[in-house]
Amino acid sequence: MNSEASTMEIEQFRLEENEDEDPFLKFVDYAKSILSEKGSEREEEMINGPGWSWIASRILKTCIAYSSGVTSAILLSELSQAWYEQNRSGTLKKQPECVIQLMKKHRRGKLPNTVTIDSIYEKKFLSLSSVIEGVVIDAFILPGTNIYMLSLGDIWSSSTIDLYLHRRFYNVADPRNGILNKGREVFLTGCYLRMATGSSSRARLLPTEYFIILLDEDEDNDAMLLGAQFCSDSFSSISLDAVKEGTSYSLYARIEHIGPLEIQGKYGSLQRKQITLVDNDGTRLKFLLWGEQTLLANLFSVGSMLALDRPYIASPVDSYLETCNEICLEYGSGTQLYLVPRILHEEQVCVALTQNHCQGSRLLSEQSQGNIVSQITLPCDYQGSIDFSNYPFRSFVVDLRDKMTSISLYGIVTDIKRTSEASVCLQIEDTTGAILANLHFVNSWSLGRLGTGHTVFVCGLKSSVTPKKGLELSWFENENGASFVNISCLPALLNSSCLHKLSHLSNLSIQKSGTHVCRVWLDQIEHCHVNTRFSHILCGHFVDKTRDGDFKCKFCHSICNAEVVRIFHVKITLADDTGKVFAWCTGQTAAELLQISTDEFYELPEEEQIMYPSSLELEKFTVAIVNSGRQDDMVNWEVTGAMKCE
Repeated sequence: MNSEASTMEIEQFRLEENEDEDPFLKFVDYAKSILSEKGSEREEEMINGPGWSWIASRILKTCIAYSSGVTSAILLSELSQAWYEQNRSGTLKKQPECVIQLMKKHRRGKLPNTVTIDSIYEKKFLSLSSVIEGVVIDAFILPGTNIYMLSLGDIWSSSTIDLYLHRRFYNVADPRNGILNKGREVFLTGCYLRMATGSSSRARLLPTEYFIILLDEDEDNDAMLLGAQFCSDSFSSISLDAVKEGTSYSLYARIEHIGPLEIQGKYGSLQRKQITLVDNDGTRLKFLLWGEQTLLANLFSVGSMLALDRPYIASPVDSYLETCNEICLEYGSGTQLYLVPRILHEEQVCVALTQNHCQGSRLLSEQSQGNIVSQITLPCDYQGSIDFSNYPFRSFVVDLRDKMTSISLYGIVTDIKRTSEASVCLQIEDTTGAILANLHFVNSWSLGRLGTGHTVFVCGLKSSVTPKKGLELSWFENENGASFVNISCLPALLNSSCLHKLSHLSNLSIQKSGTHVCRVWLDQIEHCHVNTRFSHILCGHFVDKTRDGDFKCKFCHSICNAEVVRIFHVKITLADDTGKVFAWCTGQTAAELLQISTDEFYELPEEEQIMYPSSLELEKFTVAIVNSGRQDDMVNWEVTGAMKCE
């Protein structure tokens, strides 16, 4: 597929644009039709093409990278390239039989940090956190040495790469009784790449300790290994006295939870991850990873079975366990890990009726053609939660049900309540309704300025039913796939004509919700109010001074003396040929309208500060404006972005 749309296609998109539809949503659907085989409406191409949220996320990611603005051609080129990179299947001229057999029975999901061997050669780079899901093509000893090598392929690549095997795995690589033979699947991370010098393009991976062998319970040899070695011990059978006498254990358990990265130690110098394991008796234990070992968690997935041979048993009296009152497992120098990956189950999901009567996919709206997709197959986890990350269409509030994960929601913030230092509750509304979303942060608020009336796009939401039988959403900042974009404050929005349409100020009384882009001038300067106030750097909201002289954030409700900055607080009249609007703004947006920085304005003599706004009368700007719901002294409209017109 051509990486750029033709001029004719772009013009056709502009001509077909519905005046009542959000231009951003319109462009997402247009891009989807381009990527789905040039607009084909065949069911299989709609389903196998990129999901709605994937396209929306990529567009916004490109907008953030190109803050000066994007064009249709830039976005379509970026989307086409990203989709190609993600979905190419490789061109192995002669695939080994072991890889062909694995491809036929491949039933597990791809790990989040997985890279292909082809991409390693192309980029000549490999980060330590990258994951390789390899297949052993060959195992051999370097001639004249006792060094074991593995030649690895993967099911997506045309290339292979050699790995120097770490010595702790030599016992399982023994040709006589080892299991690292041809066709064996392995996961590895924490790898250093060594590219060959000279004309050779070969690459090798240096030894890594973070290497896991995959087992298949349906294979007789693997089932015998699990039964013989890992089924006699359980968590409740672990004895600290026996451990002190040198007893080792081989344990088998399901990965129930993978905790976030934690910072431990007096000076915050040690990293830790806690993996919650549950054995067949329902007993839970923590499996702790320390320092660089936390890379191992990249190889785990919730619901997979982990076999631990000779884990280190840490007692509760060990000082580094802090307040832990139970024994824990650790990845010791003699520990060997095996993994039985969770099989990717799938479930049929009915396509919501909203796709036919709301701002949804154009591909489903033409009922007369009879090509309506009634069901979509989506993966689900062992708890029955369905993964909507690749759902082909936009999700609306009315579509949401219990046990949905990786939901993406596009809507307007209608309420914000801070519930704790590291969490906040948002009410997000779209054309079908409103829902509460609880956002949880690693430390504290990290989304910048956010206000009511702002248009947002949130990825990585989970749905659940509350004890009162209501439905709510949750979002965790550090989870894979979680992102939050405030479109109303996106700098590229004003410079990207393909993502907005110019509105008249007179239309604001009719279309009161959403983010409107208008071409205006500054009017009635005599009624302009310009003040400078202190705000909290993290959230952009104003602060008050307490009786003790401390600065307290109105939004975060926390003392933030070291995190304040002086910003503008402006109320000003905007005008165009159709009408006038009295609006407020703050921060960088106010500085753009006033064409002066806060510090420069503050240093002006008082009489010059009073006279300064008069120099701006009739200056023209492109602005983004939202209805903030009388959040600022009875002024409804907030200007969230501004750009001076040349």
